[in-house]
Amino acid sequence: AHDRILTAVNSGASSLSLAGSSFIVLCYLLFKELRKFSFKLVFYLALADMLCSFFSIIGDPFKGFFCYAQGYSTHFFCVASFLWTTTIAFTLHRTVVKHKTDVEDLEAMFHLYVWGTSLVMTVMRSFGNDHKLGAWCWTQTGRAGKAVHFVTFYMPLWGAILYNGFTYFQVIRMLNNATRMAVGMSSQTFVSDTRDNMRALNRWGYYPLILIGSWAFGTINRIHDFFEPNHRIFWLTFLDVGTAALMGLFNSIAYGLNSSVRRAICERLDKFPERLSRWLPSLKYKNQQESELVLF
Repeated sequence: AHDRILTAVNSGASSLSLAGSSFIVLCYLLFKELRKFSFKLVFYLALADMLCSFFSIIGDPFKGFFCYAQGYSTHFFCVASFLWTTTIAFTLHRTVVKHKTDVEDLEAMFHLYVWGTSLVMTVMRSFGNDHKLGAWCWTQTGRAGKAVHFVTFYMPLWGAILYNGFTYFQVIRMLNNATRMAVGMSSQTFVSDTRDNMRALNRWGYYPLILIGSWAFGTINRIHDFFEPNHRIFWLTFLDVGTAALMGLFNSIAYGLNSSVRRAICERLDKFPERLSRWLPSLKYKNQQESELVLF
């Protein structure tokens, strides 16, 4: 009964993440004005989240092939997801703090870093691998497998959390100093621009909390399961499955639904009545022609 509940929670939460990340991917493909390098990284993040959520849904712990498909694919794309957040933090730090303008030249290196590291971590986790653990298939039941899973997933995860937190702290601190300098020089235009940046960066400062909120219960559950393998705590496992599966939804809201995306959507909605008014007469004329042809 517990496994059925966990399976339902995993499927429901993963479906929400799949919808959220798919929406961001669709926005990037439809709106040309969003295809800047900064949002391109968000697109790659949403793509990784989308595939991670998709394979979480199709996994079946009672069927060998689908269990392995979920296990390896979910591990690969979840690692890729939080690694893409580090590239976003790196780009922001390099642009704002170091005043470098060469971040677009590093795109190939970003791909090599993210997909290469994800592949290595996924291959390494096959050591000591033993699937079929309750409602999901990407953790191991053997003690050696649990240790490998922790090393290949949770250690890089918390490394990414620490890196993102430190990076955003440096960026926010620098813009705070710039704001104080602008106030001292009484440059109202610069103060207004800097405060706008500060509002955005204060929101970005919460991004590391997304990973913490998504994987804190999972980390605690893995540690508890390592030392107490025969005593599973259902409420902890419930929170583990639910929050981890919602990572894609959290990322899509925080990274994807920014002012540029909202502006692009609003512009399309504003133009929709005008396009509809032009489309309806042509449709009416076309239907009239078809009716005359049928009568003829």
